[in-house]
Amino acid sequence: MAEIAVEALSAEQATAELARLAHLLARANEAYHGQDAPEISDADYDRLKKRNAAIEDRFPELKRDDSPSEQVGAAPADGFAKVTHAVRMLSLGNAFEDADVAEFDNRIRRYLNLSDDAPLAYTAEPKIDGLSLSLRYEGGQLVAAATRGDGTVGENVTANARTIADIPETLIGAPGVLEVRGEVYMSHADFEALNARQTERGGKTFANPRNAAAGSLRQLDSAITASRPLRFFAYAWGEVSAPLARTQSGAIQRLAQLGFQTNPLTALCDGPRDMLAHYRKIEAQRATLGYDIDGVVYKVDDLALQGRLGFRSTTPRWAIAHKFPAELAWTRLEKIEIQVGRTGALSPVARLAPVTVGGVVVSNATLHNEDYIAGRDAKGQPIRGGKDIREGDWVQVYRAGDVIPKVADVDLSKRPDDAQPFAFPSVCPECGSEAVREDGDAVRRCSGGLICPAQAVEKLKHFVSRAAFDIEGLGAKQVEQFYADEVLPIREPADIFTLRDRDAANLSKLKNRDGWGEKSANNLFAAIDDRRRIDLNRIIFSLGIRHAGEVVAMDLARHYGTWEALTTALDRAHPALERYLAAEQAVTRERAAAEAEGRRARISETRNKIWQDDPAVPVAARAAWDDLVGVDGIGATVAVALVTAFAQGAERASIDRLVAHLDIQPVAAPTDAGSPVAGKTVVFTGTLELMTRAEAKARAEALGAKVSGSVSGKTDIVVAGPGAGSKEQKARELGVQVLDEAGWLALIGQG
Repeated sequence: MAEIAVEALSAEQATAELARLAHLLARANEAYHGQDAPEISDADYDRLKKRNAAIEDRFPELKRDDSPSEQVGAAPADGFAKVTHAVRMLSLGNAFEDADVAEFDNRIRRYLNLSDDAPLAYTAEPKIDGLSLSLRYEGGQLVAAATRGDGTVGENVTANARTIADIPETLIGAPGVLEVRGEVYMSHADFEALNARQTERGGKTFANPRNAAAGSLRQLDSAITASRPLRFFAYAWGEVSAPLARTQSGAIQRLAQLGFQTNPLTALCDGPRDMLAHYRKIEAQRATLGYDIDGVVYKVDDLALQGRLGFRSTTPRWAIAHKFPAELAWTRLEKIEIQVGRTGALSPVARLAPVTVGGVVVSNATLHNEDYIAGRDAKGQPIRGGKDIREGDWVQVYRAGDVIPKVADVDLSKRPDDAQPFAFPSVCPECGSEAVREDGDAVRRCSGGLICPAQAVEKLKHFVSRAAFDIEGLGAKQVEQFYADEVLPIREPADIFTLRDRDAANLSKLKNRDGWGEKSANNLFAAIDDRRRIDLNRIIFSLGIRHAGEVVAMDLARHYGTWEALTTALDRAHPALERYLAAEQAVTRERAAAEAEGRRARISETRNKIWQDDPAVPVAARAAWDDLVGVDGIGATVAVALVTAFAQGAERASIDRLVAHLDIQPVAAPTDAGSPVAGKTVVFTGTLELMTRAEAKARAEALGAKVSGSVSGKTDIVVAGPGAGSKEQKARELGVQVLDEAGWLALIGQG
């Protein structure tokens, strides 16, 4: 399926491919951010995100918002004070081919409604392979420095930043408030000298300059940072009380005038041809620069256009990183092992003879799924995209960034005579339960559920992860220890919040165990108590429900507001679940039959017969289901996962036991007090002529409105363009305010 071009996918294939991509991205995000053990390269991660977005663009009705690509960076580490960024620090979307750069330009033009020949300038600059840093100046004085962290909250490294010569303590002529952002890095020569000194002293050596820079900046002792040769390039800004310039290039010049080091290879480009030419120029100089770069960043130069383009949840629309090709190496695949994740997914991992790739020794690689390993199916037919990878093979691996590599190819000419096809297990290696692969799913999953220790442990690790409950002193290692403990076990989330009481009633105290003491035990109990008061979005995310990532959790929290409202809605929607699934299965059959007969599928008629027109579906259940599916960014796939999870007896009982110990705080949707649409639910339908749909949604949300995909009694405004159909009709039937595009712009003061 991964080899089929997006434009060639049928709807059924697209559904299966979206499921595959959702799994791969969710696993990658959990491995990278939750376990600090990345399993795929940056390049692979972003290719998956790009393919997922392309499929959703072609099949909007199949869209499923379960992609973990909504996350940025990683949560700040223990030991550092936390700094909340005034303006969120985001990541960048990636391009890997020349065509991706042309498409980036086309996408910008479409969003802004610019013709192909309209002037549109970009800046192009080397992408430094270092650690992102934000410097806050007030009245010209450096007052704070923070790492990116998870984009919202970073680590306070002010004392360490003051030791870097490239970072000015005082600025003359700067705006009253100025957050300068850039990259901390280490030159190749300084890196080699540092490792030589570390070796002489018997200290730790670093794998590459980026690791050395990151480790040096994030020292708890600033004296150690001061002894390390760190550098800083400035290339962006966050909060600023007065504009630096009208253009990106002008702002970079202003930063240089204020005393910051800016990259001399930054250039102004007139469209994709110039951008690619500058990319080739920088790529040719890469080996002689004296510091690591992994690509070139392109940004729309006009800051007013940047403002119009705005941001997605994790990336700006007006910038993209054009990555350099990944480095390759050959090595022997010694063993294929199966790991079981918290969703029960059985994931194959290649154990490799150690090999150096891009300056880093690697010994593991992701093998994705059983189809990727296999060459032929059970009937002997070739599997599209299957590599026929076997233990003992010589395989080509690559890495793009400091991550576990991917197996890119296999050299069949070097295959040992006794090499056998890998038999992917049909039972879970952790609990022995049947491992089932559903139709259209590339992943085989353990059916053991709560009895599977791998799933239970991984779910507990997810529960205490940074974006969930983030309990200090209770990380992945401690979770494994407590899960295996026979005296003070933690087998489900509720057990965490009874730990203090169980310890008090037990003769074998936690404080008396190896690795613990009275202070550390009391600190853990206090940290647990501190998390009894938790925001609604965090508890939704913490439950580890399939497809319910951070963005989905926040969307649900803002829509329903309280835990009681959410659970009531999910319970009310449950009676509709079975009939909804039956309707979708009927639609799939009708679509396949129509394609075989060369006719147009009667989708609405088929769905209505089983769903809308079925008297067996209670009105309240249908209304609750429609409201859930109508939450912008949720969709049917997420709704099915949520309703199913809360309807499972054992899982719901576990959730209820947890909630009994918590004070769950409501989450309000962001509002603009001066906005006439703050807190209102808006639906856009038909063709918008004065702006694109994406821009309209972004403007509405910026003004505090909630944008929904369906019309219901909770809808406040429907903006109907030419071609609006059933949604406009339903709005008028319900008495919902209907505006044309000009009326909408007038309402929000942008007419």
